Amino acid sequence: MFRSKTFSLLKPISLMSGQPRLAYKCIHPAIASHGHRCHRRSVDARERYKSCPGSAGGRTISAPQTKIMAEEELPGVLILDIGGTHGVLENLAVLLKKHFCLITMKEFLENKKEMSKKIQSVFVFECRPTIDQELLESLPNLKVIGNSGVGVDHLDLKMIANFGIKVTNTPHAVADSTADMGMALMLASARRLVEGCQIALSPDTKYFAVDWLGVEVTRATLGIIGMGNIGYKVAQRARAFNMRILYHNRNQRKEEEEAVGAHYCEKMEDLLQQSDFVMLVVNLTPETHKLIGKKELGLMKPTATLINISRGAVIDQDALVEALQNKIVRAAALDVTYPEPLPRDHPLLKLNNIIITPHIGTATVQALRMMAEEAIANMLAVLNGQPIPSEVFPK
Repeated sequence: MFRSKTFSLLKPISLMSGQPRLAYKCIHPAIASHGHRCHRRSVDARERYKSCPGSAGGRTISAPQTKIMAEEELPGVLILDIGGTHGVLENLAVLLKKHFCLITMKEFLENKKEMSKKIQSVFVFECRPTIDQELLESLPNLKVIGNSGVGVDHLDLKMIANFGIKVTNTPHAVADSTADMGMALMLASARRLVEGCQIALSPDTKYFAVDWLGVEVTRATLGIIGMGNIGYKVAQRARAFNMRILYHNRNQRKEEEEAVGAHYCEKMEDLLQQSDFVMLVVNLTPETHKLIGKKELGLMKPTATLINISRGAVIDQDALVEALQNKIVRAAALDVTYPEPLPRDHPLLKLNNIIITPHIGTATVQALRMMAEEAIANMLAVLNGQPIPSEVFPK
């Protein structure tokens, strides 16, 4: 009911011979009119796909595909790289190549005069490439920056807007995978799964203690701070656990709360005092920076758990260390920190009542593909003068 019109237009497609099998393709008007994630794991880049004339790479496009989608007819899109530690995954590069001429940062820097004329869009994957004033000044034909992911705190929106450039993100593609991650962290923390795994695998374990206990999620109270697309998906999942659902948001979401039986807390303090689990699902803005600090942690139950699937800087990490050390709160489960990764001597890494994962809320095969599809639909909409499915405006 609340899914974006972008994804209501998804349908199965048949791919031409030799192309990887992708589950769906966005049939957005922008795509039709065209003729048709900062730090993750490394990817084997041995087999590269040639993008633009003169670019380095292994395989060239087959003759039939070249005929259908001649490279000179496609708008240029700047990416950091293909494969490697920080580059665009190769299967996503193939998807981008259906609609764009891919230009890597290396190719751009080696031939700025020629490449700067071709680049009309930038695809930001895992917060890369870095968008600064120097780059924008060197791209006179740039019209859109397509961010793969919902968070845009790594982009200076006002500066970009001053150049007349649109910014888009992918809020709908990330909702399910991130909500799944929030539930996974809540369950893992409640039942002490990480500690339990270590005990079960330890060569020193001789027996399992009968007083080694966790807490139940079923029928517990979940407080969701931020009832956007992801927060609502979390609430849907929590309902299946018969949880009492509270939420705090800038605006009351009556339709959503009725659908999942949630209760609105106008004051965040009321939510903090009542919740057994507090889940942060907000964008990082000046207003949400260190939203949870010493005062807020002190309002929580000593048996409560704090879960963060938004951005690390939403929590005052020094205050969290103190709260966990002094049992002000029972535990924390974080998919995000600040910085990422934390310094290896950071005190959070030395606590046994915390779970930290490496910002993997959207790290699924399906989510990354859908994020790329949504980003492509956004960028093509801008280039073709069509309505933009997911535009981000500076505040």
